Amino acid sequence: MKTIQEVVESTIRKTPFIEEALHEKLINVSSLARIILPEVSTALKKDVKVGAVMMAINRLSPASELRIRKNIKKLALDLGDVIVRSDLCDFTFKNTTSLLKEIAKILMKSSESSDYFLTVSQGIFETNIVTSKNLQPFVNEIFEKEALISNVLELASITIKLPKENIEQSGIYYFILKQLAWADIPLQEIISTTNEMTIVVKDKDINQTFAILMDMKLS
Repeated sequence: MKTIQEVVESTIRKTPFIEEALHEKLINVSSLARIILPEVSTALKKDVKVGAVMMAINRLSPASELRIRKNIKKLALDLGDVIVRSDLCDFTFKNTTSLLKEIAKILMKSSESSDYFLTVSQGIFETNIVTSKNLQPFVNEIFEKEALISNVLELASITIKLPKENIEQSGIYYFILKQLAWADIPLQEIISTTNEMTIVVKDKDINQTFAILMDMKLS
């Protein structure tokens, strides 16, 4: 049978922002206890007093979370080059039997010039293509008969070179994306390889996004 402490911990850890704010003493424990009280009572199938929930919150151990944050912060300081691109377009197509053949064509076209930028991400039901604006006419032509789900223009991207240790450390993506979430910057796409991460945002948000990422490297 679960204890009040176990239920409170699992409830709070569902929302990392709350957990961090607690450790920074930015949240009133009494108010938080009243907010999560119904969920705790439901999970335990009995009435629980606010005071008991408050005690459980105050007993939360930040040791493991702080250790992870320290390691992530160290990796963030080792972030490599940051590359910014503008004038990008985002296309999403429904997956079909013919789509792969068309993707091969646009990949071949993009190889003709170093001025072209192209990434392709294939999901189960749809495929996303992010291209430089100068490739847009060729995408429109090549994929003319494919089912277009969405098309977003006026985008920009920032590519970050990650240290090799990133694959051994949990939370590195969270650490980066958290900063953008707190700044209320919506992300159009996230594209990653083993040691690179590309964030695609609206043109209007690129300067703020760049500033946040640079601040992470310098702080």
